[in-house]
Amino acid sequence: MCRNIRTLHNYEPPATTDEIEAAALQYVRKVSGSRQPSKANTDAFDAAVEAVAEATQHLLNHLTAASPPKNREAEAAKAKARSAKRFNN
Repeated sequence: MCRNIRTLHNYEPPATTDEIEAAALQYVRKVSGSRQPSKANTDAFDAAVEAVAEATQHLLNHLTAASPPKNREAEAAKAKARSAKRFNN
């Protein structure tokens, strides 16, 4: 599950709210061990996703970087090339 969590720091343009929430959801899914919570645990699950998203946003707002921001498209192209090489596509 956590393979889907992407680095969000030091990109141009900065991470969107949707990307932060997706990462928070993946984290809570991994920690809880379930993809979809039971009805009894839905409130706790949703509150955890919200809290992790808020903490992530706070962290990203306060981190500094010495290197220039990375370009999302260029990084995606590099990842695609690595995947193609790895899987001989």
